[in-house]
Amino acid sequence: MDDDGRLYLEDLRPGQRFTSATYELGADEIVAFASDYDPQPFHTDPDAATDSFFGGLVASGWHTAGVAMRLLVRSMPIAGGIIGAGGELSWPAPTRPGSVLRVEAEIVEVRPSRSRPELGMVVVRIETRDQDDVLVQVFTPTIVVPRRPGAGEG
Repeated sequence: MDDDGRLYLEDLRPGQRFTSATYELGADEIVAFASDYDPQPFHTDPDAATDSFFGGLVASGWHTAGVAMRLLVRSMPIAGGIIGAGGELSWPAPTRPGSVLRVEAEIVEVRPSRSRPELGMVVVRIETRDQDDVLVQVFTPTIVVPRRPGAGEG
């Protein structure tokens, strides 16, 4: 970790964990996000949502992903930012109004790049859970992480 808390490839190891602060999602925010980006009745209309597959208003998975990203960036300060290079995303349970979300991230794999000595690739399993510890999202991306300046030389 450098002096301002940024993490480089050399600071990361498999099994290392990061836990975020929390974020509460309100019904108004759910409806506003979905109205702009995922305008389906179970996200935008509490009455219509009652008769849906979900039985009530739920956040868009993309909204949950956005909140999770916000939490992740603040709890895992990768030097240069969190830059994705693909991954798998799933939503095992819906996020509902009043959910208080947190992110728990675990480093799965760390490897230096063969073609770019100043970079490495890190696989991270990122779980988003609500206040009842219900798993609402799993994201397992590969991210690009810079090596500490000078570390890839030689």
